Amino acid sequence: MSSGNGGVGGAGRNPVALTELATLMADFAADREWDQFHSPRNLLLALVGEVGELSEIFQWKGEVPRGLADWNEADKEHLGEELSDVLLYLVRLADVCDVDLGDAALRKLQKNAVKYPVHVCKGPSKKYNDDEEDVSIVARNNVDNV
Repeated sequence: MSSGNGGVGGAGRNPVALTELATLMADFAADREWDQFHSPRNLLLALVGEVGELSEIFQWKGEVPRGLADWNEADKEHLGEELSDVLLYLVRLADVCDVDLGDAALRKLQKNAVKYPVHVCKGPSKKYNDDEEDVSIVARNNVDNV
């Protein structure tokens, strides 16, 4: 089930579904006979390596403003490539592990909405602690019900 173009979709189109990326990645690996190397462990280690490369872009820069207004186009393109590497390995790992990443992400967002209710969590960046035990207990109980 090869896409006929080496497993690469059309550039510049949006939005792209996770399922489409998974299919393209599976085709890409199959066309090159790389499935033999795509065990969950190997894909995870490759993903971690790519996260390291992504981290290097921000290392020593201090806080970076949203939108990266002071970055040149080459740096933004490099960032996009490294973000894409992370995404593609994550999608491939989920596919190989038979996890529907889109559904899992939506379920996680629902759990987080219950765990961190707006009326309690709006604004502060600190996590629940012992001083807020009543809120923490309510949040944990709510998560158990999702």
